[in-house]
Amino acid sequence: MSYHVNEKGYYGEFGGAYIPEMLYPNVEELRQNYINIMQEEDFQQEFQKLLKDYVGRPSPLYFAKRLSDKYKTKIYLKREDLNHTGAHKVNNTIGQILMAKRLSKTRIIAETGAGQHGVATATVCALMGMKCIVYMGEIDIARQAPNVARMKMLGAEVIAATSGSKTLKDATNEAIRDWINNPVDTHYIIGSVVGPHPYPDMVARFQSVISEEIKKQLLEHEGTEHPNHVVACVGGGSNAAGAFYHFLDEEQVNLIAVEAAGHGVNSGESAATSVLGNEGIIHGSKTLLMQTKDGQITEPYSISAGLDYPGVGPLHAHLFKSERAEFIAITDNQAMEAGIELTQLEGIIPAIESAHAFAILKERKFKEDDIVIINLSGRGDKDLDTYIKHFNL
Repeated sequence: MSYHVNEKGYYGEFGGAYIPEMLYPNVEELRQNYINIMQEEDFQQEFQKLLKDYVGRPSPLYFAKRLSDKYKTKIYLKREDLNHTGAHKVNNTIGQILMAKRLSKTRIIAETGAGQHGVATATVCALMGMKCIVYMGEIDIARQAPNVARMKMLGAEVIAATSGSKTLKDATNEAIRDWINNPVDTHYIIGSVVGPHPYPDMVARFQSVISEEIKKQLLEHEGTEHPNHVVACVGGGSNAAGAFYHFLDEEQVNLIAVEAAGHGVNSGESAATSVLGNEGIIHGSKTLLMQTKDGQITEPYSISAGLDYPGVGPLHAHLFKSERAEFIAITDNQAMEAGIELTQLEGIIPAIESAHAFAILKERKFKEDDIVIINLSGRGDKDLDTYIKHFNL
C-alpha cells in the first residue's frame, strides 16, 4: 500500500482539490510547478542554507534521561522547539516563501490558530521584504496575545475572524476568501497538511526535514535509523507528517498520532477527529471531518489553539483508515499534566500542542529496549498564561 500522494492528489480515498472555480487558476499554477521548483538545484541550495543558518537546523535529537528512567524505556525528543520562531512551522514557511518568489507573488496571506504559523509567516515575510496578512480567530487572538504582538512587530497585519467558532477553521475561511479576491499577486501559505492538493503534499515535503534528520541522528546515537515508535500530536498534522514522512514505508516503525480529546471524546467538546469524524470535505480536501448528520461542521474544542481543528490532513485520514498509524486522544488535563511533568523532569516547557504527545507515556506501556521518539513540535512560551491559570502558579 502507498502512503504517499498519487498524481491525482489523493492518499488512498482522501485528498483531492474541491475548490470553487475562482480558485482553480491559483491552485493549478501551484500544482503544475511545485515539484519542479522544489527539485531545482538553486531552490534546494537556498532552502537548505536558510534552514541551517537562519532556522538553526538540524534541531537536536535529545535523549531525555530522567523521563526515560521514569517510564523505563528510551525516550528521545526531536527538539523542534529550538528552531527560530519556536516551532516546526518555519520549515514550511521558508519553503513556501521561496516558492512564492519563484511564482512572482508579492503579497502573502496565512491563517493561524496558536499563532506559531502566523509568527513563522510574518518572520519570513520580514526576511524577504514581502507584504504579510495573517487571519486569526478572535478567540485565538485573545488566548495567544504574545504571538499576536510578535506578528505585529514583524510588520504583519493581523485580521480577526469573527464568524463561527472564531478559531482556526474560521481564520482559514477568511484567508481563502482573500485569496479568491486577490488571485494574481497573492500566495496563500497554508500552515498544515490540509487544504486542496498540492498543499498537503507540499507542506509534508517541506516538513520532512524532521524525519530525515531523526534517521541520521538516531544512527549516531543508537547505531540504527529505525526507532520502534515515533509520536507526534495531530491537529491538521504538519509536525506529525514531517516526523512520520521518512518512516511511512518502513512498517517496522510504529507511528502514533495524538489528537486532542478536549474535555473528553464524548463530551461534545473535543477535537478527536479520528474517533468523531466521518468522510467529508473541508477547505478543499476530502478527509475525516467532525460533522452533524446533515453535514454541518461540528465546532471543535481543545485547550490548545493549534489542535482546535474539526478535520485532519488527508495523509493522516489515510494513515488512520489503513491502520498504518495508531491514533490516541488525550484530554486537556492529561496534556497539561504531561507538560508540567516534562518541564520538571527535563527543564523543557513544551507548547500545549506538543504536551499532548507526551501524555502518551502514561497511556501506553513501552518495552525497556524500545526507542521512542517524541516530536517536541514547539515551545511553551506562548502558553504560559494557560499553564499559570491551570496550575494556579
